[in-house]
Amino acid sequence: MARQLEGRTALVTGGGMGVGQGIARALAAEGAAVMIAQRGLEGAEVEAAHLRETYGVRAVARRVDVTVREEVDAMVAAALAEFGRLDVLVNNAGASFPKRLEKHSDEDMQSAMLVNYWSAFWAMRAAFPAMRDQGFGRVINLGSLNGVNAHMFTVGYNVSKEALRALTRTAAVEWGGYGITANVICPSALSPAAKAYFDASPDMANAILAQVPVGRFGEATRDIGPVAVFLASEASAYMTGNTLFVDGGGHINGVPWRPEVED
Repeated sequence: MARQLEGRTALVTGGGMGVGQGIARALAAEGAAVMIAQRGLEGAEVEAAHLRETYGVRAVARRVDVTVREEVDAMVAAALAEFGRLDVLVNNAGASFPKRLEKHSDEDMQSAMLVNYWSAFWAMRAAFPAMRDQGFGRVINLGSLNGVNAHMFTVGYNVSKEALRALTRTAAVEWGGYGITANVICPSALSPAAKAYFDASPDMANAILAQVPVGRFGEATRDIGPVAVFLASEASAYMTGNTLFVDGGGHINGVPWRPEVED
């Protein structure tokens, strides 16, 4: 039985760990060739080797600092040179840090926008000509419930992730006629960053879990990856501009996100 992404190619930023890793593995399991692009080249190379050995797909690693436009442009060009086409762009790389709103400096806000918003904008802009010319493209951007629900003490993250959702919807409107879809996944999974938050605030973790209807935290490969596969596939051709909450239902009533910060 043919895998549903055979012949497709994907670029996943931050694909060496956490949610990005789960997505990259799910795409590879369905036959997609994958470029893992992230700041840490060694981790990217380890993950690319895992994809090759486990799923028998073409997989390569690329070092990139997504906060530098020239490096993002070069990353997309490298994926096109490696694979000859680019079908799926997953903008997963991101960063957050807890701090009270009034303690955020201009530099803090600018840094959040660079890593969570501008990096995706640059990658989408660079990928567009190839996706337009081939008549097929899937843009999958990773949003966050932090922004949707305005969680406390992560204003830079919240604002930049909500800007990313607006960017995604606008791309869906402007690019739909070219066979390009653009959607957002707001995931809840035990990434290294989430685990660090929960380890530091076990009471918060227990309170959040109590508000998740399915009764458990998500797993990147098992829970987030299959949704990304759907969005990358032909099956999602008539679905664009959407935000998919892959969070066990935690978004319905919100969760008590309150990391410890200095007053």
